[in-house]
Amino acid sequence: MATPLAPPLCFLLSPFSAVPESSRPAPLRPTLSINRRSALIGTAGLLAQPALVAPLHAKPLPPAPTVWPQALQVPGGVARLSLGPAATRPVAQVRQGEVDVPLRVVGDAIEWTAIVGIPLAAAPGDAFISVLPEGGGSPRLVYYSVAPKQYKEQHLKVSPRTVDLSPEDQARYERERDHQAQVMATFTEQPAGVALASLRMRVPVPGRRSSSFGLRRVFNGQPRNPHSGMDIAAATGTPIVAPLPGRVIDVGDYFFNGGTVWLDHGQGLLTMYCHLSSMDVRLGDVLQAGDAFCKVGATGRVTGPHLHWGVMLNRTMVDPALFL
Repeated sequence: MATPLAPPLCFLLSPFSAVPESSRPAPLRPTLSINRRSALIGTAGLLAQPALVAPLHAKPLPPAPTVWPQALQVPGGVARLSLGPAATRPVAQVRQGEVDVPLRVVGDAIEWTAIVGIPLAAAPGDAFISVLPEGGGSPRLVYYSVAPKQYKEQHLKVSPRTVDLSPEDQARYERERDHQAQVMATFTEQPAGVALASLRMRVPVPGRRSSSFGLRRVFNGQPRNPHSGMDIAAATGTPIVAPLPGRVIDVGDYFFNGGTVWLDHGQGLLTMYCHLSSMDVRLGDVLQAGDAFCKVGATGRVTGPHLHWGVMLNRTMVDPALFL
């Protein structure tokens, strides 16, 4: 399938601790007064008890299911930051421009963890989040480091009308950008009615990845914003399924994105689906993982059918591959 020649987005954005193994009682030692006959009888009795023999032949326990996105502290990546123990879930924020954006915090009273999306525009070096105290007062700062990452760059020669907008198209784009900003600010607790057992996602549609996250395209010598999603090439009409339980928070037809659906998975974790040929949901619909809700298309500014899939954390587009 052809790779899109225009920016696929219609807006611009200038380890959980393992559960401890069950403790096993230490085996009882025979007393020194026990005689040989008693010892043999006792041993035979132990061997005859299946419950005590079973551990000798038990299969290895399966590995614990992975519930986190992969941690990768680079621009466009995800940081997992321990906030320590607390009786109630802490409130954590990250500063973006002039706004304090709430963060997704998961865990329990033993240990809470903040899941932080790192903007593609983040500079390598030290960064921090703020944890608000329950009774008020100064926030506690939790620091982490952002490592550099060099994404690929693609230079293309295209018709100027493909990338230069008319005044009418520019006005439409700006209206849609403002609306999308409101959608991206969504922060709810449990939009599907239950807490997510895992943040790992299923691939929403089978197909070849036709464009990678972070790819920077340069059209006619003019650099554009990096690609902030994953493109999956598939035929028009191919069903797309929800990667996690969630609620539909936006359905629309946009200049760059074409047919678009946004899903809310709770606490600032959103997913976006663009260039759709069919949108079979309405605002407020609740989906379970695996529910088909739209179809692949080639609407908006694209040159061939594919799904543009975006994953957002704390109003920041991050690499969807980290959730697979």
